[in-house]
Amino acid sequence: MYGNVVRSVVVSVALAAPALADEIGDAERGKEIFELCGGCHEVGNGAENGIGPHLNGIFGRNAGSVAEGFPYSDGLKRAGADGLVWHLDKLDAYLTHPKLLVSDTRMNFDGLEEPQDRADVLAYLRIYSDDPGNIPEADPTAIPAEVQLPEDILALVGDAEYGAYLSSECKTCHQADGNDDGIPSITNWPQEDFVMAMHAYKRKIRPHPVMQMMAGRLSDEEIAALAAYFRDIE
Repeated sequence: MYGNVVRSVVVSVALAAPALADEIGDAERGKEIFELCGGCHEVGNGAENGIGPHLNGIFGRNAGSVAEGFPYSDGLKRAGADGLVWHLDKLDAYLTHPKLLVSDTRMNFDGLEEPQDRADVLAYLRIYSDDPGNIPEADPTAIPAEVQLPEDILALVGDAEYGAYLSSECKTCHQADGNDDGIPSITNWPQEDFVMAMHAYKRKIRPHPVMQMMAGRLSDEEIAALAAYFRDIE
């Protein structure tokens, strides 16, 4: 059984949230709010795992079980082993404050404070779970790429050993073990996601002055090397 603390969080959230109504919320509005999630998660036709797992079929799914080998945090793996299933009340609690429900999750998201926002996002995600299930005519929801990169940049095979050498500066802020202390984890990212993010900083599309400066110093080959290193870091 999942712990008493988690149950108390779930119960308190569930009693307050309109997400438990028969009609969860406004799925169209939820699609717009989901853009906050789209940098890490995909849902809809053709959705794939990326930085985070895809969210097709999330309702009724055991926590930490989307695909064998996906690098879930230890916290989510423990929660799944303890019986956490993503029913409506649990999803609502997780969206309220992820780290209150699963203390060691790597999901770097502060949560949605407004119950209606959570209800609308959950109504949107509900479309892509069983009953109603996997609607073929539903539009995919992949977020357009932040930056358009030439195929030759995306095809670069990074040297992970060189990436390890370059990574010392990254690791002054980002923890190599995947934990975060106010700074997002960058371990186990798919290589293309890492490359896209760094080039978005390099081209000043992502608005973070320090990251813009750091990325601006790196060549395409160095970015690929860092991506290869952080993808496979233990």
